[in-house]
Amino acid sequence: MNNKGKYLAYPSLIWLTLFFLFPLMIIVLLSFFQRGLYGDIIYEWTLANYARFFEPLYLHIFFDTIIISVLTTCCCLILGYPLSYMISRMSSSWQNIWLLLVMIPFWINFLVRSYAWVIILRSQGLLNTLLLQLGLIDQPLSLLYNPTAVLIGLVYTLLPFMVLPIYVSLEQLDRRKLEAAYDLGATPSRAFWHITVPLTLPGIVTGSILVFVGTIGMFVVPEIMGGAKSSMLGNVIQNQFLSARDWPFGSTLSIMVILFSLILIYLYNRAVQAQQDERG
Repeated sequence: MNNKGKYLAYPSLIWLTLFFLFPLMIIVLLSFFQRGLYGDIIYEWTLANYARFFEPLYLHIFFDTIIISVLTTCCCLILGYPLSYMISRMSSSWQNIWLLLVMIPFWINFLVRSYAWVIILRSQGLLNTLLLQLGLIDQPLSLLYNPTAVLIGLVYTLLPFMVLPIYVSLEQLDRRKLEAAYDLGATPSRAFWHITVPLTLPGIVTGSILVFVGTIGMFVVPEIMGGAKSSMLGNVIQNQFLSARDWPFGSTLSIMVILFSLILIYLYNRAVQAQQDERG
């Protein structure tokens, strides 16, 4: 990088330092302090917050969060890959239309989208009303304030983060390799599993990481669509900072989420890289 390019990078570095690294350092430091009787911070070093994280209550919430995050990632992959594949096979004009439809949710307020699902799924909501009118059910179904509703909300919210990276990988796919496979007698399904999927692994990995990390820290969707019956680690962190006023423990939970996400991303990338090396 020449000197001019180096100077152009300074604003980004300053921005990241002020609004990412510096706040992260504060969170790390706070995790080693104690909460006072009235919510103030006692600046005495302790590991009690990290020991508290391993209590059964918080471990149970942590593992529930991991399960929901994995399910959300799998559902987004199952729904997102066929959609991305379909878009990549369209003409350029139709691709633009479908990509616009995928990105439209980003232009709508997140709370509005979440409450829209409440209107759809509640006992007197659109879905139950339709099913009652069609005579398919005799009484309203309990579709809201349960883990299934949370999963629906999370998949709806994070699906574009899976679709777009996979679409980019499919667009960069060398079609000549597929043509060569067909010339050698490969069926469309065999060519898909042995050529298309391996070559689009970077998009799958990127989308999976974006969805998983986005899910593990989510608190709005579980709060609105899960109610008291569903609590994820993001809700506990929010509660510690805003209600319990236990900033040290909230910081500890935040650090544990970050560490777990980094470890999982590292292992995931290692596994994918090993698989690609075997195929290479």
